[in-house]
Amino acid sequence: MTEHDPDIESIVAMLPPFAHHMGMTVTGLEDGLPVISYDFGPGVTGRPGFLHGGALSGLLEVAAYSALRARIAQDGAKAQLKPVNVTVDFMRGGRQHRTFALGKITRLGQRVANVESVAWQLDRHKIIAAARLNFLLKREV
Repeated sequence: MTEHDPDIESIVAMLPPFAHHMGMTVTGLEDGLPVISYDFGPGVTGRPGFLHGGALSGLLEVAAYSALRARIAQDGAKAQLKPVNVTVDFMRGGRQHRTFALGKITRLGQRVANVESVAWQLDRHKIIAAARLNFLLKREV
């Protein structure tokens, strides 16, 4: 841990209004990166008994943004993030359970970052969706 490692409260403060509206919370940290989750409910329901794909995509995107912001904060820096590309793979239907997501940075350069996010429910090894996001970074001096 460094002096710049963000804690859960500071990560929650970085969440966008959309995340709060959807009921997303920071469940914990894994290797300094936030695990984001939300409960199943009317706001995330698609067809009866299943998560809506858009709500699941939103969770994956928030997990990616949160991971990237946390990693940049660990470096004691700030940056504006602009998504360039988002690809989501739906692997199995999300059911009526709490859903978790974690973003992992695969590349963090001066101008570009690549992040992968995965979402799961009861079993961490049974991924229900995955996303790959590419960001353009504008670092603040």
